[in-house]
Amino acid sequence: MAPTDETARSQQQAPPSGTTPPTGPPAGPGPGAAPSGRMPRWLPRAMVLALSLVAVFQLGSWAFHQLIGLLVNILIAFFLALAIEPAVSWMASKGLRRGFATFLVFLITLVGAAGFVTLLGSMLAGQIIKMVEDFPAYLDSVISWINTTFHTELKRVDIQEGLLRSDWLQKYVQNSATGVLDVSAQVLGGLFQLLTIALFSFYFAADGPRLRRALCSVLPPAKQAEVLRAWEIAVDKTGGYLYSRGLMALISGGAHYVLLEYLDVPYAPALAVWVGLVSQFIPTIGTYLAGALPMLIAFTVNPWYALWVLVFVVIYQQFENYVLQPKLTAKTVDIHPAVAFGSVIAGTALLGAVGALIAIPAIATLQAFLGAYVKRYDVTDDPRVHGHRGPGSRNLLRRLRRRLEEKADRRRPTNRPTNRPTDAAGDDAGPGNGAGPESGASPESGSGPERGAP
Repeated sequence: MAPTDETARSQQQAPPSGTTPPTGPPAGPGPGAAPSGRMPRWLPRAMVLALSLVAVFQLGSWAFHQLIGLLVNILIAFFLALAIEPAVSWMASKGLRRGFATFLVFLITLVGAAGFVTLLGSMLAGQIIKMVEDFPAYLDSVISWINTTFHTELKRVDIQEGLLRSDWLQKYVQNSATGVLDVSAQVLGGLFQLLTIALFSFYFAADGPRLRRALCSVLPPAKQAEVLRAWEIAVDKTGGYLYSRGLMALISGGAHYVLLEYLDVPYAPALAVWVGLVSQFIPTIGTYLAGALPMLIAFTVNPWYALWVLVFVVIYQQFENYVLQPKLTAKTVDIHPAVAFGSVIAGTALLGAVGALIAIPAIATLQAFLGAYVKRYDVTDDPRVHGHRGPGSRNLLRRLRRRLEEKADRRRPTNRPTNRPTDAAGDDAGPGNGAGPESGASPESGSGPERGAP
């Protein structure tokens, strides 16, 4: 009985038929894996890292938006420093200290701007006072013309009382009183911005060599040469841009001076200088600001003169945009007129008026710097390069067309009948005559294409 019991016990412990007993140690959780029902060890670290990156990005975005005004001011100051760099370097080469030379350049610029603004301010104040004094006479002439033309009976006293009692005038006065504080705040903010730009541009111009040395000290020698070359290109292009703007301001001022002097408008020289400077150095709205003041002064002389000034400003602006500015900008800044126009549009879209002002010198600097890395080849002496379509190009087109026709003829299937030659008597030359394409192809001769065929 004992062997029988042991046999039954072994059969109960044996695995079922068709299965393989497991070998090796029992499977358990791998290294670093969390037990069942618990969080993995790497997940908290990944969450902390992701939250840290999001926080850093948000902080950087907030700081950038808060400092965007300062960054724009620094950019303007840098380009102003590049613009006065030739004058400062020339004074420094004559023995003056660089800081004192920069101070002299700023002082001369400030005195000229202050004198110009003072002259225009006194002129504008006098003309406004004269316009206010003569306004009743202008109004009487307009009312008389309306009564004569439309057979009405308007009176200046009734019009003045209606204007003073109108609701829109009272609302306008209230809004103007509340807007005085906003205008004052904007003026103070503009003065602070100008002071910031002047301070940074002074430091950039006075400490230009030190700034270049500090920048080159963190770069290898090969990169230092590239940085210094880019700096010199930026100085040349910015100076060329200001030179072109100054030349266009001179031409514009001269043209408007001739018109204002012909119309006998007072303060014609000062108005011409105003139009030339404002229209060239204030982008986008400079043309309208420049033309508004001469129109206002001309209106005090004769209302029709204001209309003539407006027509002349519009016509000259079109001439300047499409003829004068592309040619001068392309010669001094050495960029294509289309590229100059597109850069101004792109700069305006990115940074507004500031972008429009610095777009052309920035693109010119970038184009000149990258031009050294573009390999160029000699252009072949072909009239088509110059836009001429001579007989050579027509012959080439004919040859190409003939080749295409020949290829088409070769691909076309040919089912032409065989023309058998005739002898002198007019009889057909058959195979027995030894002539024609079938000659020598008979089975008796044992030659021809059928030879050796089964």
